[in-house]
Formats: sequence, C-alpha cells, structure tokens
Amino acid sequence: MVREVVLDDKVKFGGDNPFVLIAGPCAIESEERVLKIATKVKEMTERLDIPYVFKSSYDKANRSSIDSYRGPGIEEGLRILKKVKEELDLPVISDIHTAEQAKRAAEVLDIIQIPAFLSRQTDLVTAVGETGKIVNVKKGQFLAPWDIDQVVAKVESTGNDKILLTERGVSFGYNNLVVDMRSLPRMRKTGCPVVFDATHSVQLPGGAGDSSDGDREYVPYLTRAAVGTGIDAIFMEVHDNPEEALCDGPNMVNLEQLEQILKEAQAIDKIVKG
Repeated sequence: MVREVVLDDKVKFGGDNPFVLIAGPCAIESEERVLKIATKVKEMTERLDIPYVFKSSYDKANRSSIDSYRGPGIEEGLRILKKVKEELDLPVISDIHTAEQAKRAAEVLDIIQIPAFLSRQTDLVTAVGETGKIVNVKKGQFLAPWDIDQVVAKVESTGNDKILLTERGVSFGYNNLVVDMRSLPRMRKTGCPVVFDATHSVQLPGGAGDSSDGDREYVPYLTRAAVGTGIDAIFMEVHDNPEEALCDGPNMVNLEQLEQILKEAQAIDKIVKG
C-alpha cells in the first residue's frame, strides 16, 4: 500500500487520492511570466478539481552549455516563488543543488526537489530530508527502478518519510530517453507515492548540440500510459509560448494544450482508482 503524503487539505499524494498536478515553466524567466502561468494553470485545475502544486526552478545548474540560461538565482527566485504562494494561495516546489541550500529553500518551498543527476548525492539527500519538508526525488537517468530503494533509505534515515519518487526516463543510447512503464509500479513498492515526469521523459538530452531537444508531441501519449499504471502525481513543465522559452522549450507543453491532456488523464485515473 502506498502511504499518503499530505501537504495540505487540498493536496494529498498517494493512498486512494486522485493524481496531483505539479506544473509550471522549466525556469523562472520573470516574475510577470511566472504569475501569468501559475494563474492560468490554477484556473484550469480548479475547473477540473485537480490538486495543484506550482513548479519552477530558480537555478538550472545542469545546463548543456556554459551560455545556457539558468534562472535568477536562489534569493530572487525564492522571492518570486513566495509571491506565488501568497498572492495565488498555491504550494510551490523547486529544486536545489547543494546541501547548503536546503535550509534557505525550506523557508519558502513546500516541497524540495532533488534533481535526477544528483539523486545519489548522500549529503544533499539527507540535508533535504532533515528539513522535514516533503522531498521529491527525481530518479536519475542512470538508475534502475530498484536502485531508488537506497535513496529512499537515505531520506528515511533522517526521520522523514514524506517522500515522493519521480520517473523521468532512462538513458537509451546517445541523446535519448525512454520510459519503462514497469518502473512506476516497481517504485510504488517502496510505499512512496510516485510521480511521472511527462515532459522530461520526451527530452533529447544534448540533442540540439549546445542544448537539449525534445518531442513534446508524445507527452499526451506517455501521460495516458503512466496514469493507467496508477501513479499519484503528474509532473509537467508548461509555458505560454514554448518556442520562446529560455530553457527546455522543445519538451514543454503549451498552456493551450494542457487542459485536454488533463481531462484525458483524469478520466483514466478515475477508472484505475475506482
């Protein structure tokens, strides 16, 4: 049985609860754009009665090129995320890259995310666990589903069992990712709620030479398949104009397409969970 991880009265992961949506632009590009996207997704999820957590990164530290856009940095980024919390009454999630950032991030974030490339970094994982916040571990592209058991044990060693596990695909040759749908029920055997990252799963890492490419057209298909396995949350990066996004544009979903994807996922979720 997958444990229930409760953020608040509206957002509950796992158990028999419907899926939660974690969504927002890849990186914080501006305060105005963040508030615009968060507002539109909130309106959409309220219409559909889907619990929603806003996501955006204040620093993308694992970019392909030294010239790639990373974000506004921790202080400005947390200021903007705090504004989303206060003005829109939304919980927020972002990722950190060093153990030293954990306490500062915990002052604002409701969920702290561990990036896939850092999912085996013991000091980082335990520092996030020690904050007492919900921890979302993105399974590394280099890990088998059962390898995540050891990461769970690291977080639990801090006394924190509020853990989410995210599947974002595994490396498949050069510049390509593939999702093994068997990994989703296998990861749920840990007892932790499982999240499917629908947009990074269609990423082509480094596929554009000095940046990553992607195939966003496949997001709806993979989302439907993942929801059919009984996952607990969908992670999806969205943008009002992906073509002009400063990072991960090729795999982000246009806001205009999001509602239809969510309606289809919601119908499948209701069947699977009865």
